[in-house]
Amino acid sequence: MLKNSFAELRAAFRLARVGLHLAWGMATVAFVYPFVTQRLRLALKQRWSWQLLETLGVRLYANRQRLTGLVAANHISFLDIFVINAVMPAAFVSKDDVRHWPLIGWLCAHTGTLFLARGSRAAAAQARADIVERLRAGDLVAIFPEGTTSDGAQVLPFHGALFQSAIDAGRPVTPVLLRYTDTSGQRSRAPAYDGEVTMVQCLWAIARADGLTAHLEALPPQPADEVDRRHLAAHVHRLIASRLARPAADRAVETPVDLAGALQSDAPPTDNPNPGPEASLRA
Repeated sequence: MLKNSFAELRAAFRLARVGLHLAWGMATVAFVYPFVTQRLRLALKQRWSWQLLETLGVRLYANRQRLTGLVAANHISFLDIFVINAVMPAAFVSKDDVRHWPLIGWLCAHTGTLFLARGSRAAAAQARADIVERLRAGDLVAIFPEGTTSDGAQVLPFHGALFQSAIDAGRPVTPVLLRYTDTSGQRSRAPAYDGEVTMVQCLWAIARADGLTAHLEALPPQPADEVDRRHLAAHVHRLIASRLARPAADRAVETPVDLAGALQSDAPPTDNPNPGPEASLRA
């Protein structure tokens, strides 16, 4: 009983700090972003994401594979965005609905998020063009091709449409495996934003968890030339799914992530909480 009471108090304290951290992020975007270079904006976003994980009590481990081109990751939680951004800041592709979320929507809209309008072919074509432009500029763009979240036990099928952007831009695709573990090293359900779980319930579960660790394993970049998008999506899916299925001892060596040791990118872009590609872009 005492242990549960302590966990509840700790969660409440963490969430209070998250509220302050969110306010700090909005103030930074509103009053600092307009006057600094893109490089500094990315550094600020990376620091803010890393500090958010720290505030929630989430440790972060990653391997040393460089992220480049189009990042395609499995999707478990809204926390995934900040895990990737803490390693290397990226522009995320999000459904247009997120733009209208209180606070978060404003923050996303002002930090380089690429929004996809639902059910509009013209909007879908424009979104692809925007992604291609970012990739050709050397920016890092991240997608969640499952199109929804899972509990992390498996990788759901990938939609292929957004992979076309990497093909058109002539940029590689970097497969990324995301996992969350508890104090015993077993898969944790705390961050899972799936089924009937609400955002508030998910955030509370994360804040209440003890010893939650996020793992980011980037696999070698895959060339996107001379292949169609469906085959590319299937190939990247196989790579991530087979890596997830391996025993823990057979996975890549990971190191703790901090700002001093964070990976550097070619010249990436920006941030966002993102549920995945829209139905209008699904293959």
